[in-house]
Amino acid sequence: VKLVESGGDSVQPGGSLKLSCEYSGFTFSSNYIGWVRREPGKGLEWLATFYTRDSSTYYAESVKDRFTISKDSAKRTVYLQMTSLKYEDTALYYCASFLRARPPAGAVGGQILAQGRGTQVTVSS
Repeated sequence: VKLVESGGDSVQPGGSLKLSCEYSGFTFSSNYIGWVRREPGKGLEWLATFYTRDSSTYYAESVKDRFTISKDSAKRTVYLQMTSLKYEDTALYYCASFLRARPPAGAVGGQILAQGRGTQVTVSS
C-alpha cells in the first residue's frame, strides 16, 4: 500500500487549496480513506473520510463547512478541497486509510492502517 500526498503550499487566510492523494496497492479492505493533520506540537487530528463502498463522506466538526473530500477512481486519487483557510489550519496533512469512518479523537493513530508522508499547508499573511 502506498499513499502519496501533494498540493500543499503557503496560502493567505481566506484562501483555498486542493490536496491530492495518489494511492496504489490498495484492496480497500478497510473501505475508509481520508485525511488527518498534525499541527506543530500536537497529535493527529482526523479531518475527513470517504467510504468507498457507497461514497459516503464524513467530516470533523472543525472543517465540515469548509473542506470537501472526493475520490476519482480512474485516477486512483483522493482529494481534499479546502476553502476559507485559517491560521489554525497550518499543519502537515496526511492521507490515510482507517479502520472506521470517524476515528475517535485522541486515538486517531490507532485507527490508521496506512499513511502517506504528508504535505505541508501553511496559512499566513
